[in-house]
Amino acid sequence: MKTGISTASFFLRDECENAIVRIADAGADCAEVFLGTYYEFRPEFAKKYAPKDGKIAITSVHALSTAFEPQLFNPSRRVRGDGFYWLDQIMRSAQLFGARKYTFHGYIDRGGSWSVDETAGYLNAAIDFCARYGVELCLENVGWCTYNRPGLFKELKARCPSLKGVFDIKQARRSGYPYNMYIEDMSGAISHAHISDVDENGKICLPGKGVYDFGEIIGRLKDVGFDGEILIEVYGGDYGDASELKQSLEYIKEIVYKLG
Repeated sequence: MKTGISTASFFLRDECENAIVRIADAGADCAEVFLGTYYEFRPEFAKKYAPKDGKIAITSVHALSTAFEPQLFNPSRRVRGDGFYWLDQIMRSAQLFGARKYTFHGYIDRGGSWSVDETAGYLNAAIDFCARYGVELCLENVGWCTYNRPGLFKELKARCPSLKGVFDIKQARRSGYPYNMYIEDMSGAISHAHISDVDENGKICLPGKGVYDFGEIIGRLKDVGFDGEILIEVYGGDYGDASELKQSLEYIKEIVYKLG
């Protein structure tokens, strides 16, 4: 397993390109780049700011999903075309960053009647599109998006053989289901993981600052064959000084080392 930080942890505290440098300076093995604006979606941004010194590997990219991902599931060919235009921009950016994984949310679930077959059809089109660029589409468990309940991933995987998953403990908690149900559901297909902690009052905090037993969590991931990237992903208001991110990263590194 590799340990790293998502640039999303610096959102509203520093710009994405500066966050990459700060994550490298913190001693991370890897980083996920969160592209939060149309300006950042464009390959020109990646070409300018992709690390060139070898200090850190960008293993995955994540984009502001509401900006275009729901359009990929729209029955209108023209609307889908707009979605695929921006997906193309991000795939080109992923190549420039050297990333081979794309963290994906999909559509916004407003209590509609999406069937698994309908979802899988649109999802396969996006998976195949990303594959042309050498990038794996990795569906993240998110309570308000496509993968919003345990069990759904296995149903989709049966119809989308190339589908990978992203485990997010924060989103698992918000969905109201035990996190281990998502780990079991994605067993054997988890690409990478987003981790955060929560204090006794239910507020998000950095791993090691709250109540979660990360030895148990990472152990469960290992038990289902996970050997990917463990990425700290919190919000800008969830910690004080940026040095706390480095402390949290070192805490996770030690756990991973002890688990072997």
